[in-house]
Amino acid sequence: MKLTDYKVLTFDCYGTLIDWERGMIDGLSPLLQRLDREISRDEVLELHALHEAAQQRQTPTKPYREVLAVVYRRIAEEFGLAVPWDECLAYGDSIRRWPAFHDSASVLQYLKKHFKLVVLTNIDNQSFAHSNEKLQVEFDAIYTADDIGYYKPSLANFEYMLEKQARMGIEKKDILHVAESMFHDHGPANEIGLASCWIFRRFDQPGFGATRKPSLMPSYDFQFNSLAEFAKAHQEALRN
Repeated sequence: MKLTDYKVLTFDCYGTLIDWERGMIDGLSPLLQRLDREISRDEVLELHALHEAAQQRQTPTKPYREVLAVVYRRIAEEFGLAVPWDECLAYGDSIRRWPAFHDSASVLQYLKKHFKLVVLTNIDNQSFAHSNEKLQVEFDAIYTADDIGYYKPSLANFEYMLEKQARMGIEKKDILHVAESMFHDHGPANEIGLASCWIFRRFDQPGFGATRKPSLMPSYDFQFNSLAEFAKAHQEALRN
């Protein structure tokens, strides 16, 4: 398959379009400043990923901003710190300040001319509205964990998306899922038979950052280190 063979691009948002790792580190700074030892950026992100995945399994219907509040408290407890709930809630609300990657808005605007664009995200609707403003594009459909009642990597999220797209006349073979996370996105895409493109935002960093390491590395159909590279490859495919 070529990039030009698809009709719909379904996007993970956080880690792919929005720089959630930068947003997390900035939002956690009030807590990190109180630690009595140095902790690396990747250590913080891996700890965040562990508690986030556990909380999402336990409370799949809790809005993401509230999941983040619990994650903040769990991280604090790991370091023997007591934090007021208002501070935890403030971290959940920090999503509205998480920045878009520098190429997200411009590339989405380009891709909108050639594909239908869909978001399949673990975020809640209220928080995504703030991120959508930064992405500066009108998506053709938005499917959130709020809508579905589960968090990726549950197959329920992908089944929901495929069902809704089928009602619009779009078949699975017409869809390319574009995402960074092997754990949240490429693993379940493999399970459900959905083509996927890896946007390897962490290509110059070790580990998996704010996502859990998958038990088995998934396969994928395309790989680029940025959305800008994706757009360039699409332009080349059109010329050929």
